Amino acid sequence: MNTKQGLSTAELVSDLSAQLSQLVRSEMRLARLELAEKGKRAGFGAGLFGGAGLMAFYGGAALVAAVILLLTAVLPAWAAAAIVAAALFVLAAVLGLIGKKQVKQATPPTPEAAIASVKTDIDVVKERARR
Repeated sequence: MNTKQGLSTAELVSDLSAQLSQLVRSEMRLARLELAEKGKRAGFGAGLFGGAGLMAFYGGAALVAAVILLLTAVLPAWAAAAIVAAALFVLAAVLGLIGKKQVKQATPPTPEAAIASVKTDIDVVKERARR
């Protein structure tokens, strides 16, 4: 059976398949280019974010130095530095313990609530299938 243009149904299906394959390849190429561009921007942004973090670190170090210099007005320099260092170590320990607790709560990285929900759904479907 021929169509208006003289092509058989098999030829039309073959052409459709070829055009669909070309369309999928073109869409994949477009997606790849778009992701590459977004990746470059994300990398640049991450670099800027890292630079901001480094500047904040230096700012924090300058602030620590300022606190030490402030304490030298009433204490010897070595004592002022020791007190600030001890306070920083205590802060680091507290933050470390809080971080450890958060990591412990996050492991193992399995979606336990979702797994339980799926199991419940399966049980409900099995129960209804028995009826």
